[in-house]
Amino acid sequence: MIEAKKLQYYLDSPLMKRIVELKERDFTDKDQFDYAPVSYEDAIENYKRVVDITDEVAQNIIEPNSESVDLEGPHLENNRMVYASKTYENLDATRKAGLWGVTMPRQFGGLNLPMTVFSMLSELVSAADSGFQNIWSLQSCIDTLYEFGTPEQQAKYIPRICAGETMSMDLTEPDAGSDLQHVMLKATQDADGTWRLNGVKRFITNGDSDIHLVLARSEEGTRDGRGLSMFIYDKRDGGVDVRHIENKLGIHGSPTCELVYKNAKAELCGERRLGLIKYVMSLMNGARLGIAAQSVGLQQEAYDQALAYARERKQFGEAIVNFPAVYDMLSRTKAKLDASRAILYQTSRYVDIYKTLGDISRERKLTADERKEMKQYSRLADAFTPLGKGMTSEYANQAAYDCVSVHGGSGFIMEYKAQRLLRDARIFSIYEGTTQLQVVAAVRYITNGTYLNIMKEMLTDEVSEAVEPLRGRIVKCVDLYTEAVEKVKADENQEEHDFLARRLYNMTGDIILSLLLLRDATKDAGEFEKSANVFVRMAEEECIGSHAYIMNFKADDLKNFVAE
Repeated sequence: MIEAKKLQYYLDSPLMKRIVELKERDFTDKDQFDYAPVSYEDAIENYKRVVDITDEVAQNIIEPNSESVDLEGPHLENNRMVYASKTYENLDATRKAGLWGVTMPRQFGGLNLPMTVFSMLSELVSAADSGFQNIWSLQSCIDTLYEFGTPEQQAKYIPRICAGETMSMDLTEPDAGSDLQHVMLKATQDADGTWRLNGVKRFITNGDSDIHLVLARSEEGTRDGRGLSMFIYDKRDGGVDVRHIENKLGIHGSPTCELVYKNAKAELCGERRLGLIKYVMSLMNGARLGIAAQSVGLQQEAYDQALAYARERKQFGEAIVNFPAVYDMLSRTKAKLDASRAILYQTSRYVDIYKTLGDISRERKLTADERKEMKQYSRLADAFTPLGKGMTSEYANQAAYDCVSVHGGSGFIMEYKAQRLLRDARIFSIYEGTTQLQVVAAVRYITNGTYLNIMKEMLTDEVSEAVEPLRGRIVKCVDLYTEAVEKVKADENQEEHDFLARRLYNMTGDIILSLLLLRDATKDAGEFEKSANVFVRMAEEECIGSHAYIMNFKADDLKNFVAE
């Protein structure tokens, strides 16, 4: 696991000053809560203390329990899900440490932490056990209820999450996975206006949680996304049974449930018909940031395991860490890890600014400058989120794969953690939107020039003399990228556009993550310069190859790829 002090590097950003200013509202909470900060410096110290506490819980309790949780897993008893026994220890420890409802305002019992800090806590928990991170991090669903729920709903549910009750988001169904507009779970009203839910939900992470956010069809006769609304289901009210717990490849500690709703009482969250169009989008963006943090945490653990084994394992009288084939894998894993952290925390900061301004807008009218700022950071967060989720989850899979490779035959043996990391990582690029769906979400920002403008702006940053040659390499990659994008646009063929989108997406990620790493290497050469050198060379390799592929591709070539 990364040392907590090294993780705190990501709090030292120019944007953090603005984030603290917005979150703390001129530090007015200090008059009511003795744990509220009184200044920017005090807020940062508070953040560091919470990171340290989480690190301690993760290393001393969650990680030592992880093997037992993986072997036992959750099980079904009388239509209820029962966690693995050590999962209850993890829940108890995080509750006692005050690590629930951490992003919520203090008046509800929360810590009022920025999303940037929550991402750090998520990373630490995931490095210890990514399955438990699933259960713990779903507390972020409360952000959607806080944003769109009524004051009465906020007062009723948010303190319960801050006290340690669990959450889930019940979206997918047997016939509606990624295609959520075809959700058919039915929501109807009794004569007194009470909402009732009937139907089946499948693949629901932590599906027997205390409080659920549920996507259901409220408008009779509709069959698309415009007929869907968001509801709050309270387990205390009953009406939902767990029919099945999936037997999964990995993340065994995280229960994935099939739920049967039988006339279950529920409350409408927000407005009717906006369930998919507005509220699920909010939920999913938060979840995707959570998966990015989960991916970074697992990358760190995979790197640590691989490096430790490579230093200890000797072949032909020498530690294998000195073999080029091995240190090539390790250096690439470390470079991708540092790049992943860079985009995770940059995205988190963007989310913090626009979300907090949105929160303030419900308290008072924003100034013209604030509205402009909110729009700017909302757009940046929207562009960076699919890039961050897709790139980091793919890197986590590669890190786990290479960790097994470094271990050789031992990596295939169940007593080594390498195999568990590989099993756990595989889902990261699937749930909360596959990598293919992240490409779909990002491609409009590729074709409309948003990413290119970001690249050009970042290229104006001052960099250290040591990494200046790397910037020259990136400039050439940007030229190749520009040419490839223009070629795809000029061909005006939608099928070709969709087919080549993944390569354009990869080029986009390669370049933006390279530029983020240059910033870090300029600021802290000792920590990031090696990774910047390795990553930029990888990016260059991929950009040149993708450019050649795209420029030589013709629409007629598509017939060669159709499955038969």
